[in-house]
Amino acid sequence: MLLMALGLWGSDLQETRAQPPAAQKAAPKKEMTKEDAVRLGEEFGIVVEEVDEDIRKELNLQRVEGVAVLEVIGNSQADYAGIKVRSIIKEIDKVEVRNLIDFGKALTRALEQCNFTVGTYETADPGDPVGWGVNFHFVGCKRD
Repeated sequence: MLLMALGLWGSDLQETRAQPPAAQKAAPKKEMTKEDAVRLGEEFGIVVEEVDEDIRKELNLQRVEGVAVLEVIGNSQADYAGIKVRSIIKEIDKVEVRNLIDFGKALTRALEQCNFTVGTYETADPGDPVGWGVNFHFVGCKRD
């Protein structure tokens, strides 16, 4: 009877329950910034920088594209996956990485999963600056 008096009879009751209050609605996701991407890279275990003209020249790359690995933090997911200093991250879990924003977005999605791959462009031999190749690094779950 009370429901009838309130006008919440039948399907109206279900519709009222299904609608979340405005305060419970999810906040919009924050846009990825270069600073966020660098911080996320450090959490993953690498210090990165967007490939610029100086890095392109230093590493003798053909294009100014990708994210350069400047440092690998020991005992991190990146270290366990075998990611190397001076490599260029070109993709994360089949998502192309052209810059830091791409890197941050792709790494965010990948870290939400348990297992993913990181595709890098790196020298085949540290003493051979010309012999570059593509390598895929498997990043597994970190378990206790």
